Amino acid sequence: MTTLTPAVHRSSITRMLERIDQTAAGDDPGFPHYGDPGTGTWTRSPNGDWTGGFWNGLLWLAAAATGEERYRRLGLEWARRLAPRIESETVFRGFLFWYGAALGSVLHGDDEARELAIHGARGFASDYNPAARVIPLGEQAEESSDVGRGEANIDGVPGGTPLLCWAARETGDDRLAEIAAEHARRHIELCVRADGSVVQSATFDPATGAVERRYTHKGVHDDSTWTRAQAWAMLGYAQAAAWVSADEFLEPVVRTCDWWVDHLPADRVARWDFDAPEGPDAEHDTSGTAIAAASLLKAAALAPERAARYRDCASEMLGALATRHLTPVGPDDRRPPGILADGCYNHRIGLATANELIWGDYFLFEALLVADGELDPLAL
Repeated sequence: MTTLTPAVHRSSITRMLERIDQTAAGDDPGFPHYGDPGTGTWTRSPNGDWTGGFWNGLLWLAAAATGEERYRRLGLEWARRLAPRIESETVFRGFLFWYGAALGSVLHGDDEARELAIHGARGFASDYNPAARVIPLGEQAEESSDVGRGEANIDGVPGGTPLLCWAARETGDDRLAEIAAEHARRHIELCVRADGSVVQSATFDPATGAVERRYTHKGVHDDSTWTRAQAWAMLGYAQAAAWVSADEFLEPVVRTCDWWVDHLPADRVARWDFDAPEGPDAEHDTSGTAIAAASLLKAAALAPERAARYRDCASEMLGALATRHLTPVGPDDRRPPGILADGCYNHRIGLATANELIWGDYFLFEALLVADGELDPLAL
């Protein structure tokens, strides 16, 4: 089984920095969204869609890894482009403004990024529904089969939870932290099963909060455990334990992380859905695997009694991603270096099912830097 050796580790960081430079050199003003795994050409989104913050996040991480001011300047330039999204009615403002702006303040003390992130957090919190105890998907949420004020996704917990808690600390507005706690707490009821597996979505009555159905809208079927839902839950509750309360949220961290470790395939890269039929044509999802690896490193810092188990699994996953899916994967591979291939965006609709995905790049790079000891996993 492949683990993350020092040589592979260093090479992976170098390759990913090359890919960041290549992406930044493009003249398309849109945010990189998903890429062609053969050529490295990005499909871009003009306003960032739900994923724009991860591109900015890569730039903030690159600045932290190298100390080069040019990455910090680029991070801020791209963060400014998120300003119109402050008023977007979407739960994914958590992703946009945590990774896209707040990390500029957390990692680099950037005042302009701080102000942008605080405005993003307040806009995000303005959609909180106290009857349902949740921030719903919203009418402008992207990439969901059902959107609106009566829908929730586990995807809304990561990013949004630390954004609100960080903004509460920065401004003294404790209500933001209270909303973060309730939002995370409610999603345990909505999405985390007793055995630790995760259902992606829920429909509820906006007036009362009563649950009407639970379903996985991107999975192989409505009751399946979609890989990215499991990984988002691991990440969201690790962030909640770090930023809200370890006493309260460590239990769902362990429950969801243990389920992942117990169900991960022998090759250490998850298929796109844990219930998808096995076989040579079953697509992997390197992006979900990267999210989970970053999450396990956070969980290891939170749960000392499980730290070795989680770190070992994360190392195996990172080693598998770096040697088999991060270009080049062999001497004859002529693709641009640093592409994390084989990410599965949306299998149900056949969208980018074996591609580079910007969030997969972000979480692989974060996990590599954390594993290298360069970053505190609980600060991110």
